[in-house]
Amino acid sequence: MINNIPDIPLAERVRPKNLDEFYGQEKLVGEGKPIRLMIENDALSSFILWGPPGSGKTTIAKIIAEKTKADFYQVNAVSSGVKDLRRVIEIAEQNRLMKKKTILFIDEIHRFNKAQQDALLSSVETGLIYLIGATTENPSFEVIPALRSRARVYILDDLGKNDLQKILDTALRNDVFLSTLKIEHVDVDYLLYLSGGDARTLLNILESSVVQEIESEPIKITKEVLENVVQRKNIFYDKAGEEHYNIISAFIKSVRGSDPDAALYWLARMLEGGEDPLFIARRLVILASEDIGNASPNGLVLAAAAFDAVHKIGMPEARIILAQCVTYLASAPKSNASYMGIKNAEQEVKNNVLYPVPLHLRNAPTKLMKDIGYGKTYKYAHDFENNFVAENYLPEDLKGKQFYFPTENGQEKNIKDRLKFFWKNKKKYG
Repeated sequence: MINNIPDIPLAERVRPKNLDEFYGQEKLVGEGKPIRLMIENDALSSFILWGPPGSGKTTIAKIIAEKTKADFYQVNAVSSGVKDLRRVIEIAEQNRLMKKKTILFIDEIHRFNKAQQDALLSSVETGLIYLIGATTENPSFEVIPALRSRARVYILDDLGKNDLQKILDTALRNDVFLSTLKIEHVDVDYLLYLSGGDARTLLNILESSVVQEIESEPIKITKEVLENVVQRKNIFYDKAGEEHYNIISAFIKSVRGSDPDAALYWLARMLEGGEDPLFIARRLVILASEDIGNASPNGLVLAAAAFDAVHKIGMPEARIILAQCVTYLASAPKSNASYMGIKNAEQEVKNNVLYPVPLHLRNAPTKLMKDIGYGKTYKYAHDFENNFVAENYLPEDLKGKQFYFPTENGQEKNIKDRLKFFWKNKKKYG
């Protein structure tokens, strides 16, 4: 019986041939919805399908290829280049003379660089080719604006439990191989859980489990069998896709929000999903200044040390270093005063007059510069009590201008009190 196992993967064998066999994405392919209408009316337009792995992007493209009257070409952005695109464009030019439409399906379009995407612009704009792109990444980040403006973006969702159940039932019932076997039991709930909403993963795990147990009919796909096949729980975390941005956002916001428990959870999600620990450490260094700042200056010291240690140590031990850094930063007092201070100063520089440096603050390395007054009235702070003198260090027109407003949090309160004492009525520190 083992010799009868098909060479073609189950996910490909049971791929729907029409929309009636397609499960999920009702908002796009249901009755009266845009992609169904496009197919039924043979009214093509360029579009990009953005969604997680195994949500039906390639299947939709292949159904369009099957059901429309257009000439269909498929390329994968990983293995194709501008030369391949030009070949399709040349064919499209011939098709246009014969009043025939040309569809170009680009799988993983986010992997095309800017030059490759630029090569598509004219052909898509003039309708020479109808582009269907498939991507797991947010098009806002990876598809150039000029191409996005020429193609609608359709968002696909994770497949729900009911959709996955229908896909599973269809595979068991209709597949030329599985339908010949006596499969007595499948732990459906655990299989759906392991799939992470990915139909391809669901079918791959199912097929691998069946092959593993094929010598013992009736076949029982238990939780133990599934765990043996998978070896570990499927952690849904697409390092290069939208979920990457969602989880790092939740992680940063948890640290900023002083919740070490939530921060550790999102840290574990990233590490289990295969995220680069240096990426996480780098973000913590930024956060230490942006969100903690002078409320706890040791935060930046620890974050920088953690980055260096993670670089030297590597996984799996690096997770311990990251955990220490994360819990410290999440528990530390918070202040974004330094971050807001540089933003305020940047706005002043960008939006207003750039005044010359006052003479008393200028460097005077030559006699001529000294003679014309460079640095002449400068007061050396260390010559005064408390190493401070109430000097004006800004252009005269900006005298008294403030950008940094320290908070009452942590050690920054000491900074605030010191500045308030020195500058008295010249600056306002609350």
